[in-house]
Amino acid sequence: MAVKDKLEAVLNVGLRVPSIMLLEVLYRWDVSSFFQKIQRSSLNNNPLFQYKYLALYLHYVGYILSLVLLTLPRQHLVKLYLYVLTALLLFAGHQVSRDYVRSELESGYEGPLYLEPLSMNRFSTALIGQLVVCTLCSCVMQTKRIWLFSAHLLPLVARLCLVPLETIVFINRFAMIFTGLEVIYFLASNLLVPYNLAKTAYRELAQVVEVYGLLALGMSLWNQLVLPVLFMCFWLVLFALQIYTYFSTRDKPTSRERLLFLFLTSIAECCCTPYSLLGLVFTVSFVALGVLTLCKFYLQGYRAFMNDNTVHRGMTEGITLLILAVQTGLIELQVIHRAFLLSIILFIVVASILQSMLEIADPIVLALGASRDKSLWKHFRAVSLCLFLLVFPAYMAYMICQFFHMDFWLLIIISSSILTSLQVLGTLLIYILFMVEEFRKEPVENMDDVIYYVNGTYRLLEFLVALVVVAYGVSETVFGEWTVMGSTIIFIHSYYNVWLRAQLGWQSFLLRRDAVNKIKSLPTASDLQLEQYNDICAICYQDMKSAVITPCSHFFHAGCLKKWLYVQETCPLCHKQLKSQSNAATATPAQDILPANPNPAEGGQRERAGGAGEGDKTVSQDGVPVEVRHSGPSASLLADPVPDGQAGDRAQSPQCLEGHGDALQQGSGFQRLEGQGEALQHGSGFQCLEAHGEALQQGSGLQRLEAHGEALSQGSGFQRLQGQGEALQQGSGLQRLEAHGKALQQGSGLQCLEGQGEDLTQASGQSCLRRRQQSTPSSSPAPATSSMATSTAAEHQSGQSANRL
Repeated sequence: MAVKDKLEAVLNVGLRVPSIMLLEVLYRWDVSSFFQKIQRSSLNNNPLFQYKYLALYLHYVGYILSLVLLTLPRQHLVKLYLYVLTALLLFAGHQVSRDYVRSELESGYEGPLYLEPLSMNRFSTALIGQLVVCTLCSCVMQTKRIWLFSAHLLPLVARLCLVPLETIVFINRFAMIFTGLEVIYFLASNLLVPYNLAKTAYRELAQVVEVYGLLALGMSLWNQLVLPVLFMCFWLVLFALQIYTYFSTRDKPTSRERLLFLFLTSIAECCCTPYSLLGLVFTVSFVALGVLTLCKFYLQGYRAFMNDNTVHRGMTEGITLLILAVQTGLIELQVIHRAFLLSIILFIVVASILQSMLEIADPIVLALGASRDKSLWKHFRAVSLCLFLLVFPAYMAYMICQFFHMDFWLLIIISSSILTSLQVLGTLLIYILFMVEEFRKEPVENMDDVIYYVNGTYRLLEFLVALVVVAYGVSETVFGEWTVMGSTIIFIHSYYNVWLRAQLGWQSFLLRRDAVNKIKSLPTASDLQLEQYNDICAICYQDMKSAVITPCSHFFHAGCLKKWLYVQETCPLCHKQLKSQSNAATATPAQDILPANPNPAEGGQRERAGGAGEGDKTVSQDGVPVEVRHSGPSASLLADPVPDGQAGDRAQSPQCLEGHGDALQQGSGFQRLEGQGEALQHGSGFQCLEAHGEALQQGSGLQRLEAHGEALSQGSGFQRLQGQGEALQQGSGLQRLEAHGKALQQGSGLQCLEGQGEDLTQASGQSCLRRRQQSTPSSSPAPATSSMATSTAAEHQSGQSANRL
């Protein structure tokens, strides 16, 4: 902002302060008492004071003129002040001329001036004064016609010409009349200016209201008049005059207690009208804004003002003061009672400022503790401010208890300071925990739990303080005096500070408990799986020595995933809904990972022959046509291949696969398949599969599995198993598992995994993982037996779905 703009802004505020001062004087002026004093005095016979109602009308005209001065545009306001200044200069010139004529009459000397030193001195002084007045009037009115303002020089010229003293008196009166006629002529020539200004203002206001509305008009006037700064300047001037008046009438020094009383009484004297009360409100707002700005500057330096919006800061404290003053009828009380009430109101305002300081300091202090900033000065500033916010509210609460008797309202006021100290204590403890973790070589895994316990402790203390306030209020209402306002405050305090806090704390506890239960229901990754995964946690970007596996086969630290589950119940990577083990077992069918084919060459050939793709395809598997139906984007994710004789975990449950006698544990059941006589225990039932003609009875269904092309009929599903290249279609998906190149299509996606270099096709994209960058030979050996090549499947359809295995 340029210097000229700054000066114009200062003038815009400074030139309007007198209009508010005039409003203040008119409000304090009691017209009725004034006329009662006039009637008891000697001025009762004066005709000017006999028209009481005319004086009352002039009183209201003064209000109108004050409002006009307050709302005039700056250019017209400057012109008006220049005209007033010219009139004052002319009056000063008239006074100088009158005093000179009076002094000459008293001396009685009519001779030449140079013969009398005293007459010469009086003449020189009056001449210099008149010349200064004429020059200033010419400059203010911006005219070169200086003779218009030199009528008061006529008595001086007459005395220089040795005119008799009696004639000089008439010349002085003529000069005064001439000046008065000039003023009247000027006012008559500008008589229609107020009317034209009012007409123009009305037309502009009508246009603004028609186009933008009343709200836009109010905001425009608020910004143009700069009302907050204007009322603040007005109140500061009023307060300075009050302090000056007090010290100008006292000779003895004032003690410290007397200074506090003086401060409160001066504020009480300066808020006895609505205008001065608004000035105090805006002054408190700007003081709060300055304190909060200094607080942020103390913590962050000049970086605090970068991209920082401080427009609305401090308004909370000002509005609080205004509401309390209006509610308690502050301006209607006597000065002593007003000072007593202001002490309590200002205590509440200071407590609100301290709470706002804590809201600024809390995130900055915690961020500084979590960062690795080694600047001791930054840490000292943060800790010192927190210690101040810890001690000062408690000291304020102690002092106000010493001065006032404890009751329900005072307890509410004190509780805010106590809560501020508790919150600062919690912030300091969390900051200390962050600093302790920073000096450790390895991060603390349960640090989140410790922080949660610290937060929970001081939240519990806040809840207990609010509960004590409610209990005290209820007891005072029951055993003491009952009031509607007190009961309303108790109800509001009980709802917002007790019920809502208890509900929020309970919801937080339930969310944390659910997150812990979900973490416990997820399988833990083995050392082999972590070695094969060979990646970092996608949440904290740290190496994983232990991890849990989500249903979508993603690996995370248990603590990191638990923090994530506090916020939302989806996978951090794929955003798939995470459900507990029991919910997942009832919601979707279990995913099986069958044993790998011991013949990698045959698996590689079959995989190239029956690659995955979109749409419906027919592939050849050991001479047996298999129909593959691809239903859309995949919801399943990467599953690592499991070698022979080793166990692997996948999806929601661990699976154990062995060479020809594989054990599969999935969901809540256990499957065990042995060479040609497999035993399967799954869910709550038991399945027994015999060598060439196995019979299985489970639940309400019967399963029959044949030698190398077994047919299984169970419940509402159909399963078909072939020798060493099995195809499994179950639910809405298809699983195809081959020797060392297994193709898995399940749900709406397809996964293709190769023996030593696995390919994965999932959802709308394909990802290929090359473990050792080795390719599998494409030659496929002949089947072990002729029955495997010629086996056929018996199909059975029952219920709602068909499963092909």
